[in-house]
Amino acid sequence: MFNVKCLNPIANVGLDLFTDHYQIINNLEDANAVLVRSASVHDLELPRSLQAIARAGAGVNNIPLDKCAENGIVVFNTPGANANGVKEIVIASLIIASRNIVGGVNWVDSCKQDPEVAKLVEKNKSKFAGTEIRGKKLGVIGLGAIGVLVANALNKLDMEVYGYDPYISVDAAWKLSKFIKQAKSLEEIYRECDFITVHVPLTDSTKGMFNKETFALMKDGVKILNFSRDSLVNDDDIIEALRSGKVGRYVTDFPNPKVCGIEGVITVPHLGASTSESEDNCAIMAVKQIMDYLENGTIKNSVNYPNCDMGVCAQAGRIAINHRNIPNMLSQFTSAFAKENINIPDMINKSKGQYAYTMLDFESPSTPELAKKIRDIDGVLNVRIIK
Repeated sequence: MFNVKCLNPIANVGLDLFTDHYQIINNLEDANAVLVRSASVHDLELPRSLQAIARAGAGVNNIPLDKCAENGIVVFNTPGANANGVKEIVIASLIIASRNIVGGVNWVDSCKQDPEVAKLVEKNKSKFAGTEIRGKKLGVIGLGAIGVLVANALNKLDMEVYGYDPYISVDAAWKLSKFIKQAKSLEEIYRECDFITVHVPLTDSTKGMFNKETFALMKDGVKILNFSRDSLVNDDDIIEALRSGKVGRYVTDFPNPKVCGIEGVITVPHLGASTSESEDNCAIMAVKQIMDYLENGTIKNSVNYPNCDMGVCAQAGRIAINHRNIPNMLSQFTSAFAKENINIPDMINKSKGQYAYTMLDFESPSTPELAKKIRDIDGVLNVRIIK
């Protein structure tokens, strides 16, 4: 029986996938797996029983990845599950930013008690005139699951779309329209584009990537959309750029005290992935990844361990080992099996940075004694008997 703790409400369409071998529990102390959305895991005491954490969403800044890796806990996310929801709100926000729809709606609402509101509208509507997006240049920074959908969709709306991502995956490249122009650098995006939308993770290299220096490279009146991470944009610098006219509009999905109420800022209450479809898709993907890992040892979409898949075990036994990525680990594992006169017909080993993951199938049932011998090897972080 596997115990699962939900740190946030998780859509039932996902939880319903759990079989009778799983139970949802209230206490973290006995959990084998955790499902989480936005709750912070950083200050939690992670129990020894915990094997996996699945984030029902793409960002994992609420999870201590290195701490988890050191404890042999695999952290999953669900890239692409909410991509369509974010794509749609980006398209809507792009048009809103271009046409000053929010300003117009708010002004009309302020006049709702005036019996002459219709005449006032005709007299004042020119104050809220905007521009069309057709023919304008759009820069998409980050061509992952969301960025590709955004680029393709807005190209079909007759925008001239530039894409920039030096780390684009093969899968994303296949999905990207041939009509998207490849920007050679971020500076090209900054110089050329009338609108810029960013879809990259928050890292040391991307934190504050929109700042005084990068704004200086942009067109006057550029409109910037941030549905990725709050700290990608330096708040003080973009406020200054808005007041000077360098930035014409800033749409952010991450309200904070500095930007709320600033003229030219449209603050959306973190609605990027807030659709019932996105929540369902994330829950389904997260639950499936947890089940495949606990039952078969399969790792897919992990952010701290390598992807690894041997399918369903057809042998008598399988053992999974989380360990540091250092020399001589495999030979120690196989030596431990040889001393027990156990044959290994199949195995797989993958690494990711400082950490590695090994699965071994063998022709006799695994035993706790064998697992203990493996666990005692220096560099091993976790050992699980799968079968």
